[in-house]
Amino acid sequence: MTAINDPHEIRILIRNGKFQKQTAGFASKYVQGNICILPDKYKNDFLEFCKKNPKPCPLIGFSENGEVKLSKLGDIDIRTDVPAYRVWKEGKIIDEPVNIEKYWKNDFSTFVLGCSMSFELPLIDAGIEIQHIKNNTIVPMYKTNIECESSGIFKGNMVVSMRPLSIPNTIKAIEISSKYPDVHGAPVHFSNPKDIGIKDIMLPDYGDPPELINVDEIPVFWACGVTPQLIIEDLQLDFCITHKPGCMLITDKLNENFKVNLS
Repeated sequence: MTAINDPHEIRILIRNGKFQKQTAGFASKYVQGNICILPDKYKNDFLEFCKKNPKPCPLIGFSENGEVKLSKLGDIDIRTDVPAYRVWKEGKIIDEPVNIEKYWKNDFSTFVLGCSMSFELPLIDAGIEIQHIKNNTIVPMYKTNIECESSGIFKGNMVVSMRPLSIPNTIKAIEISSKYPDVHGAPVHFSNPKDIGIKDIMLPDYGDPPELINVDEIPVFWACGVTPQLIIEDLQLDFCITHKPGCMLITDKLNENFKVNLS
């Protein structure tokens, strides 16, 4: 499929079940979001968790009391407008549906977390090749030993996404992504993956393996919005719905609106 640039157009395709794959490279000027939908009883603790951990969990959208619309982010129905979901029960994935209407309850709160895809377009515009976008694959993501700050029952380690870059491009990527703190911001680590608990860079926990890391490149790691999925799994939470990694909510918010002036 040719990349679609209009967020509303691609959401209509998703809503009608005609687009069910990863969203990297589609509507690339617009903010994409990670999704975490929880029973309201967890709402306050998770809000505080996001506040304490803005790198992996930058909160850009929120609804409560079973509200399905996210009007501040676009003409969005959260039950139908994500290409693929994950439904969790007791920390296990029980379904990966393309809509969640049959699971919806009136006591759900929806959290939309910023996504690193928002700074990938500025990286590409700066001449930095992004391997997973070039190959039309899902960015590799890894569990780490980096601890998040806890809030109530929510505690655990960070998940990171990785892009192999040359040293000059790593420096440029740090400068550029630092200007987007609401969509993960600057990298949390680069170079030796074992320093953050990653045993084999070619075996990611989520997404697709990297094609290759050239001799003149190093792995560069950003905090990732899949972090709540790891925490949900470890906590064996009774019920939760998330996006399938790589299959994001595409909003009407421009990436450029999340850029800050660091001067």
